[in-house]
Amino acid sequence: MALRSMRKARECWNFIRALHQGPDAAPVPQKDAVKRIFSGIQPTGIPHLGNYLGAIESWVRLQDGHDSVLYSIVDLHSITVPQDPTILRQSILDMTAALLACGINPEKSILFQQSQVSEHTQLSWILTCMVRLPRLQHLHQWKAKTAKEKHNGTVGLLTYPVLQAADILLYKSTHVPVGEDQVQHMELVQDLAQSFNKKYGEFFPVPKSILTSMKKVKSLRDPSAKMSKSDPDKLATVRITDSPEEIVQKFRKAMTDFTSEVTYEPASRGGVSNLVAIHAAVAGLPVEEVVRRSAGMDTARYKLVVADAVIEKFAPIKSEIEKLKMNKDHLEKVLQVGSARAKELAYPVCQEVKKLVCRKVVAETANYAPVSSLSFFPFGMELSPFILAEHIVTGRNYISQPTLQQGINLFQPMG
Repeated sequence: MALRSMRKARECWNFIRALHQGPDAAPVPQKDAVKRIFSGIQPTGIPHLGNYLGAIESWVRLQDGHDSVLYSIVDLHSITVPQDPTILRQSILDMTAALLACGINPEKSILFQQSQVSEHTQLSWILTCMVRLPRLQHLHQWKAKTAKEKHNGTVGLLTYPVLQAADILLYKSTHVPVGEDQVQHMELVQDLAQSFNKKYGEFFPVPKSILTSMKKVKSLRDPSAKMSKSDPDKLATVRITDSPEEIVQKFRKAMTDFTSEVTYEPASRGGVSNLVAIHAAVAGLPVEEVVRRSAGMDTARYKLVVADAVIEKFAPIKSEIEKLKMNKDHLEKVLQVGSARAKELAYPVCQEVKKLVCRKVVAETANYAPVSSLSFFPFGMELSPFILAEHIVTGRNYISQPTLQQGINLFQPMG
């Protein structure tokens, strides 16, 4: 009888303690069987031709072929150089509009704003404590940027690749589409995953690179440099929202050489080869076919052919961007919902990492209610930003009770 009473008392105590503390983070599988793709893009406003051909176009293909895909607008990366907050906020919305117009579908992939998922910076700090200073100082991008800017750079710029590693590992990503200039950073990501696994046990998949088929799109004015929004020569970069007149002008002024024949010889004829590569990419043709069709055409005429192909490719995208930019609420909602979905994946992984590193998980506060109590709301309801603020903990499906009630009061049907 006494033994039964003791067992009953222990069960009651365990139940009360569970109510007070809240449940632990859900265990995360050691190895994800499902392939997960992650990639990010800085909010530089409207993307240029190089962004589209080098990344965004392949993103659209990847989301159509895989079940778990995340794309992040990495605003924390952008502040490694000085930013005007007002301009940055608008650039985030402009990039969101551009990605949607290019074909990124929030129903097929998770599109979110990096800074709205705090676990990115938490994991970044843990990984920063695992990497040696010389390793970061010897990365090509760090040396190139500090040499160009003629100063030592900020700590944020130095640790940029570690935050990049956190972005990828936080979601246990298995594959990452990258350009050639990011290969060295991916090696750091892989090394950090392996180092963490060696120290704390198998936890992170070692992600693999998916190299984009399109090589770097070069500047139209300097074929030795890649196309960049920051290029001081305004004729060097084609933005996907440029008018037909602007596109024609930029290609007409594109640097070539004194040979009029159209050929593809990147080593010796960089300017013409850049035009051929762009033409092939926007037309969806092999380079060899583009060269064959251009036989007998001089480079002056060929520049206009390439310009027409680019105009035709971007006309519907440009029109859709203009429509989307008129609906700021929709763009913000896409990012809010995407950030909440990303948080659901990030939170339990980060909790498990902290448990491995610190050997203890801090208990959640007692005043939590399951998010499942929101499940009766129709799909077409707007999720208030109040609920999607920092105190949401969707990874464990918990929201504080006062916030839940205030959020319910703020729910309004979409128009």
